[in-house]
Amino acid sequence: MNILELSEQEIGRRESLQELRKMGINPYPAAAYPTNAFSAEIRDSFHDEDEPRQVCIAGRMMSRRVMGKASFAEVQDSKGRIQIYITRDDINAACEAYAQAEEKTGSMPIDYPTFKRLLDIGDFIGIKGFVFRTQTGEISVHAKEMTLLSKSLKPLPIVKYKDGVAYDKFDDPELRYRQRYVDLVVNEGVKDTFLQRATVLRTMRNYLDEHGYTEVETPTLQTIAGGASARPFITHFNALNQDMYMRIATELYLKRLIVGGFEGVYEIGKNFRNEGMDKTHNPEFTCMELYVSYKDYNWMMSFTEQLLETICVAVNGKAEVEIDGNIISFKAPYRRLPILDAIKEKTGFDCEGKSEEDIRAFCLSKGMDVDETMGKGKLIDELFGEFCEDSFIQPTFITDYPVEMSPLTKMHRTKPGLTERFELMVNGKELANAYSELNDPIDQEERFIEQMRLADKGDDEAMIIDHDFLRALQYGMPPTSGIGIGIDRLVMLMTGKFAIGEIMLFPQMKPEKKIPQSSVTEWAAIGVPEEWVPVLRKAGFNIISNIKEEKPQGLQQKIGDIVKKYKLTIVKPSVNEVQGWIEKAKSTE
Repeated sequence: MNILELSEQEIGRRESLQELRKMGINPYPAAAYPTNAFSAEIRDSFHDEDEPRQVCIAGRMMSRRVMGKASFAEVQDSKGRIQIYITRDDINAACEAYAQAEEKTGSMPIDYPTFKRLLDIGDFIGIKGFVFRTQTGEISVHAKEMTLLSKSLKPLPIVKYKDGVAYDKFDDPELRYRQRYVDLVVNEGVKDTFLQRATVLRTMRNYLDEHGYTEVETPTLQTIAGGASARPFITHFNALNQDMYMRIATELYLKRLIVGGFEGVYEIGKNFRNEGMDKTHNPEFTCMELYVSYKDYNWMMSFTEQLLETICVAVNGKAEVEIDGNIISFKAPYRRLPILDAIKEKTGFDCEGKSEEDIRAFCLSKGMDVDETMGKGKLIDELFGEFCEDSFIQPTFITDYPVEMSPLTKMHRTKPGLTERFELMVNGKELANAYSELNDPIDQEERFIEQMRLADKGDDEAMIIDHDFLRALQYGMPPTSGIGIGIDRLVMLMTGKFAIGEIMLFPQMKPEKKIPQSSVTEWAAIGVPEEWVPVLRKAGFNIISNIKEEKPQGLQQKIGDIVKKYKLTIVKPSVNEVQGWIEKAKSTE
């Protein structure tokens, strides 16, 4: 990396790195470091009356107060932070003992001057010493030996706390999501969110396993984008010279396993939908799908209530969570409301028995953006989204969807034209989607054909016929209920977060913005040698047009200042040379 691309702090750290190496200290040692304690456990187990406990800890140095013969530092490990007390005599003695030892084991420890001069905030260090309480009452570790474990070359943004208030916060969402590694280090509570996410997944897996269901894995690359209505990502399989789809759902493969004799199967994995991004949607997302033989959607509603209540208690210690000022209770049972009743309740319009044209006319009368490509099911879905969805804050099962909206769902046993399907709404958003699964292969084929008719009308989210899935159904699938739960949205609910980026470690981001720069070739065209291009950029001239209004003497002086400041070994150009660059830059207009 060119030195001109570095900040002054980065240059200083690299100089320290080189000096450490000259001293024989490996700034990135390979040997294992024998830690035996963590910060939180040290504090929790400390008792003043106990004999001093010998510990070996490691972590990132987050602050330090360097004084004369003694200093303090704060080390952050995976469990929290703890203060370190460092004296000159103690760690110098450890270095002398290491130097005199006939057999060297482990990495070379560092002495007090090295700690003061060559270590920086962000470096990983190892500490061997004993636990004690300072005169101010803080439980700390008295260092008897210090080892550098990894040198940090970029300075961390340091967040300062006073009286519980954070200052100099690293809080820009785009920067936090793009540099999650920094976010996790400097912002308190961020890591806790992802530990809670792990609790959600662990509790869900345990619950499903305890009920006897088998976790499986199905293909991510698929020849048909089936199991949901969504736009897929398309890629190319070179070995087969065939276009493939990133899966939009796991449903059809999991049902094949039910056909094959599994009583209950589930998969927790990534799905991919080539659609929009916003605060609650990411094109790559995690979903859990479960299919259980000999069950229906009524059983699945009861099972889901118990599952979510169990997860909420595991994450929050109770069956309630506060979100956006609302106390949401996951305590079973939940309200159950047919979708047509919900629309009638909110709009006064009864969709039951209405034609596609009637529903479209009503939508248009309400100023909704609908068109001729939308079938009856899509129109009903739009109505529900426009007038109903946001109003369901407490967990509510919206049930009995029209058949046009549910191509993979069994017809309702008592309500013609409807299906045995529910969506679970929480805090105004869909959390889960479930069916009494359609297992009539003839009915299924007819619905696939209807989906293709919608595709012909221009619906790019309509399903494609999966002939292999139809063949599997023809061998017979037992009565089955299935559900899909969006893990990311579930974690948002359980942790009280409003943006999906807060609960995904690495959400999809727009390309990082870069400062426009003229290329080396473009600079060469006006006579600027390649070695001067980084100097001009460091001086603030990123594109050729930036130098047009400069005076030759002034530009030469700015270049000279950069050469002097960074001790570059190149000769400053003459005023005439600089004037030639400026004149050619003007002629490029």
